[in-house]
Amino acid sequence: MEKDSVSMYFVRAAVARLTGAERARVLQLAGIPPDLLATPQARVPAGAFAALWLAVARECDDEFFRLDRRRMKAGSFALLCHAAIGVADVDRALKQILRGFSIFLDDVAGEVRLEQGQAVLTIANRIEDPDARRFADETFLVMVHGLVCWLAGRRIPLAQADFAYPRPPHAQEYTVMYCEQIRFDAGESTSIRFDASHLSLPVVQQARNLKQFLRTAPQSVFLKYKNEESWAARVRRRLRGTAAGQEWPVLETVAQEFHVAPTTLRRRLEGEGVSYQSIKDELRRDFAIDWLSNSPLSIAEVAALVGFEDPSAFYRAFRKWTGVAPGAYRASLAD
Repeated sequence: MEKDSVSMYFVRAAVARLTGAERARVLQLAGIPPDLLATPQARVPAGAFAALWLAVARECDDEFFRLDRRRMKAGSFALLCHAAIGVADVDRALKQILRGFSIFLDDVAGEVRLEQGQAVLTIANRIEDPDARRFADETFLVMVHGLVCWLAGRRIPLAQADFAYPRPPHAQEYTVMYCEQIRFDAGESTSIRFDASHLSLPVVQQARNLKQFLRTAPQSVFLKYKNEESWAARVRRRLRGTAAGQEWPVLETVAQEFHVAPTTLRRRLEGEGVSYQSIKDELRRDFAIDWLSNSPLSIAEVAALVGFEDPSAFYRAFRKWTGVAPGAYRASLAD
């Protein structure tokens, strides 16, 4: 079962343009303690962020977080889905989606072109505030890419993502959201690239599937379509299958299961910008956050379940992962 978590950066960005009263209401609806906003390293369960996304859209009647001068009124994303689901292939669906966004938004638009066997989606972004402009680029890309992947019924892997702005503190999230090949300060416009052959993929979703997709869309488009073929994803799947309380396998064991040498697995993970230890720590962090948020287990029990024999070592690790102690994190949820 997925136990993903989302960086506090995205929570803060999602509520940045809300009034104090509005912010309090949407955070309460999503079950996110307001105190965590002051802790940049903190994370929230994926389901909580999905609930926040929907709550902000309802509160503002804007599905684009008040980033654009024109509101993307509630229901606009559903209209995009209805329009795109009736076309034959990804090429036409993507163009239909981009046309829709150009109608709903004034400051942000996308266009797609072919370049040396690749489809290049470029964002034209006229938002002046740099923080809002960055979050608009991030949001636009995950909405468009996530929707296109769902329509095709498979992940469309990105070959490269170029961002017009400097590397942000949360840049490590991008390898999960987009791809491993990422550049910052890459020119005037943000863009993503993928193999042009994917444009001919058929649209396989049908209208009867749409209601369920829209019900889970924030979590689906933001988190679901990861590069499941990467070595990092394969390792995550293997480690996620470790039963609670069991000893986590060492790299050498996983490499043997994958029929590669340990040095090969380590090198391939490094080529994707991650390490075996970082993947293991991210999974332990996300499991711990989920259990602290949604179970009556004691902190010592959670520590043992994620592989810490010494609770004090778990305290130190959790504070390093999130910026707060596990007891303080759980207490903030109850406030």
